[in-house]
Amino acid sequence: MTKATGAGREPHEPPYQRIVAEIRRRIADGELAPGDRIPSTRQTARDWGVALATATKALTALRLEGLVETRPRTGTVVATPAPATPPARRPSSTPDPPATEQELTLDRIVRAAMDIADSEGLPALSMRGVAARLGVAPMSPYRYVPSKDDLVLLVADAAFGEESYPADPPEEWRPRIELGARTLWSLYRRHPWLAQLGSLTRPLLLPNLMVHAEWTLGALDGHGLGPTALLDIHVLLYSHVQGLAMHLEWEAHAEATTGQSEDQWMASRAPALRELTDSGRFPTFTRMIGAFGEDGYDLRLDTLFELGLKALLDGLTLKIEGR
Repeated sequence: MTKATGAGREPHEPPYQRIVAEIRRRIADGELAPGDRIPSTRQTARDWGVALATATKALTALRLEGLVETRPRTGTVVATPAPATPPARRPSSTPDPPATEQELTLDRIVRAAMDIADSEGLPALSMRGVAARLGVAPMSPYRYVPSKDDLVLLVADAAFGEESYPADPPEEWRPRIELGARTLWSLYRRHPWLAQLGSLTRPLLLPNLMVHAEWTLGALDGHGLGPTALLDIHVLLYSHVQGLAMHLEWEAHAEATTGQSEDQWMASRAPALRELTDSGRFPTFTRMIGAFGEDGYDLRLDTLFELGLKALLDGLTLKIEGR
């Protein structure tokens, strides 16, 4: 009896490979050009009806092939082709293999988790997703980190540690606080998900976050403020930075969820805005909106940050120096 070979039937193909093949084809055919966004992990999982881990594995495979790259707060995009160079001889045409279990370190796990949080948002971060991105077994990261919650704290501490302060601080308290506030703002700008982690009433107790707190407290100390007043002012300054930064992540999440940019969303709300201004109930608001003309009000968080920081420090100047 002749053994059946399965001729005429397509071999089983893992779901992630089908996703890889389709996106690879779109790039090759020019449907996706360098810089074009690739659907996020969550969107890919939804579009293809697969698990998040499968979608992550597909994007990781494309990244290993050099077809896509991750850009903070932009997401995964088609990579710009590298300049042509004579290829090195390889035993096969397969891409470089992912990291082996022996190469896995806590630092690599934290960095991979940070990449996911930066590009996809904190809700997309999972231990399985980190493992898929690193090309290791799903349970491997647990040998270094007990849980996702522990990983999030490690990633946050690493993010807060990306900036430091000069050994010789400014002599005056106000420039020192300005430097501290702007340093924190730059970190939240770089990693918007940080603002979602801890509340004022339940703060994050992380060594690298305490570096920023120590800088501000050191600037305020020695100016006749009691312990309560000193900490109140520190919390107020921190809440100004964190409070505005929360809107960075909210906007990124809203755009990813709705598919609309901020301008597109506002345009879709034009009828509701017109109804408010035509009602006659809000004359001051209506007059101000009318003064902007067709361009409308351009809300800039960076501008609001500087405006709020100046107002807070002007008030503190009266308290500290107006004694």
